Amino acid sequence: MAYDRLRGSIVPLVTPFTKDNHVDVDTLKTLVEWQIAAGSHGLSVTGTTGEPSALTLEEREEIFEVVIRQVHGRVPVIPATGTNNLEETLRLTKRAEVLGADGALVIVPYYNRPSQAGLVEYFSLVARSTSLPIIIYNIPGRTALNIEPSTVRKIRDKAPNVIGIKESNKDFEQVSLVLDQLGLDFLVYSGIETLCFPMLAIGGAGHISATANLLPTPVADLYNYVRDNRWHEARELHYQLLALNQALFWETNPGPLKTAMALMGKIQPVIRLPLTLLDPHKTEALRQILIQYRLLPETGEARA
Repeated sequence: MAYDRLRGSIVPLVTPFTKDNHVDVDTLKTLVEWQIAAGSHGLSVTGTTGEPSALTLEEREEIFEVVIRQVHGRVPVIPATGTNNLEETLRLTKRAEVLGADGALVIVPYYNRPSQAGLVEYFSLVARSTSLPIIIYNIPGRTALNIEPSTVRKIRDKAPNVIGIKESNKDFEQVSLVLDQLGLDFLVYSGIETLCFPMLAIGGAGHISATANLLPTPVADLYNYVRDNRWHEARELHYQLLALNQALFWETNPGPLKTAMALMGKIQPVIRLPLTLLDPHKTEALRQILIQYRLLPETGEARA
């Protein structure tokens, strides 16, 4: 099946920052190595979890380069190259291609609220500008706009290198309609953590889940179990992950996630405004959940 290498748990990495708020390249490389060793099937950077709106174009390009070079072909790297500006999206997509990315994740343009016809023209143009496989990123909660299944089909008809979509859309009926209209070879990824297992059950290609930043092996195993027809284990794992999946969205992503990773000693406790880390009360509640998942010791002290 085409593009099988792009199936599975594609981890949307956080962007770690230093204490003085610069991109923390050394920590980023460490996170890459941890994810690969833990069995993640691929990596994505500068998507929602990576704070793209808080990064300059130059910082995004730097992150592309650091991660692609560090991975060195061991797993696919699919940078998020979309913005709400066409020229910026074209620039970032071209840079990802030059650096050797395996695909590009392109968000539905936010704030502009184009028509469905405008989306067809936009994504077709972006796709024609590159030889990379393009994955549309549909996240209505951030863009104030849903891309309709019929629109996705029209884009694919005009641009065959549009090979999939990340659906961060709680309308589960839409996912079925996309797969029905475009076929099961079209790669549909869950961008909703609590829908990763259900989406696999109806033919999804995998998931791009923020939770994999904390539990890369179980999130990858969720895909592995379904691939291997181990449905009972997959269903049990779905429910085991549920409490953490919910906790990571107590506030806007990646605020809770970065709070958790800082408690674990994985990153510095830095997020760029206007987003913030959790307040002390929610941080303590999150700490207790991390202890339940054995991500922190009983004392709650951060790991080195």
